[in-house]
Amino acid sequence: MKVAIIGCTHAGIAAMRQILKYYPEAEITVYERHADISYLSCGTYLHIGGTVKNLADVFYANPNEFTKQGVKMRLQFDVIRIDAQAHTIMAQNLLSKELVHDHYDKLIMATGSITAIPAITGVENAKVMLCKTCDQAHELYKAAQQAEQVAIIGGGYVKSGHQVTIFQRGPQLLDEYLDPVLAERVTKLLTDQQVHVITNAEVIKFSDTTSNKLCVTTKQAAYLVDLAVICPGVIPQSDLLKGQFTLAKNGAIITDAYMGTSDPDIFAAGDATEVHFNPTLHAAYIPLASHAIRQGTLAGINVFDKRLKSIGTQATTGMLLFDQTIASTGLTLAGAKAAHYQARSAFYQGNYRPDFMPTTAEVTIELVYDQTSRKVLGAQLMSAHEVSQSANTLSVIIQNENTIDQLAFIDMLFSPNFDEPFNYLNLVAQVAVEQEQGYWRT
Repeated sequence: MKVAIIGCTHAGIAAMRQILKYYPEAEITVYERHADISYLSCGTYLHIGGTVKNLADVFYANPNEFTKQGVKMRLQFDVIRIDAQAHTIMAQNLLSKELVHDHYDKLIMATGSITAIPAITGVENAKVMLCKTCDQAHELYKAAQQAEQVAIIGGGYVKSGHQVTIFQRGPQLLDEYLDPVLAERVTKLLTDQQVHVITNAEVIKFSDTTSNKLCVTTKQAAYLVDLAVICPGVIPQSDLLKGQFTLAKNGAIITDAYMGTSDPDIFAAGDATEVHFNPTLHAAYIPLASHAIRQGTLAGINVFDKRLKSIGTQATTGMLLFDQTIASTGLTLAGAKAAHYQARSAFYQGNYRPDFMPTTAEVTIELVYDQTSRKVLGAQLMSAHEVSQSANTLSVIIQNENTIDQLAFIDMLFSPNFDEPFNYLNLVAQVAVEQEQGYWRT
């Protein structure tokens, strides 16, 4: 049996590893446009900020390890056409321009996403740069060495010693991940570090100036910078099979819990697909590397034998911004209300461990829950203390449909080294319980 995998970043690599493990007799052919595989996009900002000295260190897999196991690695090949009915592939070698024809028994689409370049006049200017691929990261790093003033379009950030201005189209930063209270804290953290944050600012034009600067024009004003970085969203890359199987309205590939598509011989994983978002019980397009790896793993396990279902996701994510960890999971309060929950949020703010310890740090948590069922729907955390693993814990709480009453008493270790007798996750749930006039009877 022959398996073709199109795309070899996170989902494609994960699928390949599982096929080699569970179906060693299968013949695997991989098609990938780039010469390298496994680039982590977060390496871009880590490299510019100086955390990662060598961008090559961000790659976590080498094509040779798969070639040695018998995988036919067709790197720098662009797949031009797929005929799902005939089970055939036509691709072009990007170096020799030669066309190759292939067939498959099973196909895994791991084609990922492409940058949604905004329709802004002058966006093609050489001083306006993207930051998704490894090649773009190299170009951006090189350009940044000659720049002092950098504009970031889309609410990202650069920790690199530059004078940074962030343009956010909406009224707050990180609106998909944070509600206004924590978003304001993030804004203050940035401004305290001399980052200029401009909200409600729609960029309408990029243009060169006689002084060799780049003029960034919004509807309200114009700003001169040396370089602009666009951090827009992404869109699923599924055009190869358009009209041949079922797609969502935004073009994302619709899959079942086994990562199978409407074609029984085609599986899909990663940024090209939707995920099952547990807090709303609906499919959603949430492109994250963590999703791609899990989906790719499932596609590889299930490609010949549908044995393991996806358990869905809470879209848990986080970032380190200067000295603060910011993490979120599940729904924001705004998202919960939009999903028609009778939602409310509870806030906890306090030190993560006793004051008598040599050091401690304040933790701020917003817990989102449904007043009707009392189930936890989401949470946001911010602290100089490392709270990302607490977001992971809350992800499990949402996954298991636990209530605020259960979270208030859920077993957590206690040691003054780590926390108070009631962990701060217990304490924020206890705030929620008090808001709802006490515990439910058990």
